[in-house]
Amino acid sequence: MNSASTTDESAIRVALPELLAISALARGAALAESRRASAAQSGLHLSRWRGRGVDFRESRIYQPGDDIRHMDWRVTARSGRAHTKLFEEERERGLLLLVDFNPGMRFGTRVRFKSVQAARAASLLAWLASANGDRVGICGFGGGIAAEVKPARGRRGVLQVLRALRDWDHAAADSNEALSSGLERARRLLRPGMRLVLVSDGFSADAESSPALLRSAGRHELGAVLLSDQLEQHPPPAGRFALSLAGKRRVLDFDNLRMRRQWSQSFAERRLKLRSELQRIGARVVDLSTDSDLRRSLAPFTQRSVGPRDSQA
Repeated sequence: MNSASTTDESAIRVALPELLAISALARGAALAESRRASAAQSGLHLSRWRGRGVDFRESRIYQPGDDIRHMDWRVTARSGRAHTKLFEEERERGLLLLVDFNPGMRFGTRVRFKSVQAARAASLLAWLASANGDRVGICGFGGGIAAEVKPARGRRGVLQVLRALRDWDHAAADSNEALSSGLERARRLLRPGMRLVLVSDGFSADAESSPALLRSAGRHELGAVLLSDQLEQHPPPAGRFALSLAGKRRVLDFDNLRMRRQWSQSFAERRLKLRSELQRIGARVVDLSTDSDLRRSLAPFTQRSVGPRDSQA
């Protein structure tokens, strides 16, 4: 059930020229940073974690396992208790996009499919990260896509991501993969200081997604773009509608009041559960409809903030 014109291929398939053109939307903006390092090399940022590095942060009481080379002898002598120095590490920041290619993403009744809007959102985030001087990479899951592009800096890194979005969208099959599986693959690509942004409609979330998200949140900044279509938010007009799902034909009766009430509720509950979990662990979350203005909807990712920001698109 798609209202996008069937003659407009870019509404139902990811097109590389459109992803390249989205670079114009990124002009004058960059992904938000909580703190920036004063390093000469672009792309280096102060870490949220403490450890060995270049800038002294503080001294604390010595703990077993601390490096004896970083003992603070002056404070130790003054206090009578062993102290060690802590430093603020510089870590090279990067963005890893985790994009959902499950069959449910190939749906849309307003302007374009969710899969196309997801690719547009991922490309804008990639251009924004590149504006920071950050490395950009991508991991795909669902639809038989179990591929990755390792993070790279500059226009070359962004172009690799955009080509992957195009190629994987065209190659996606009618097979499902759970979000937890994609998260585990993405976690193996993440390096200290990198951020992870999920781009999905949230319907692939499973029981193992929460612990997988929690493991990533312990060491990485998380974000999410949750896709939806107007037909998922509001039931269609009264009447009987035929649809095909996984090769099976079904007829839905929207003259039935109970059906109309349950329709939107079922979609909302699945997405809300994942959204609540993401917010609980401090992720920055935005909702993005298939007909939403891309830059306005993703604006929270360009706003500097200590905590997560949320936006309804």
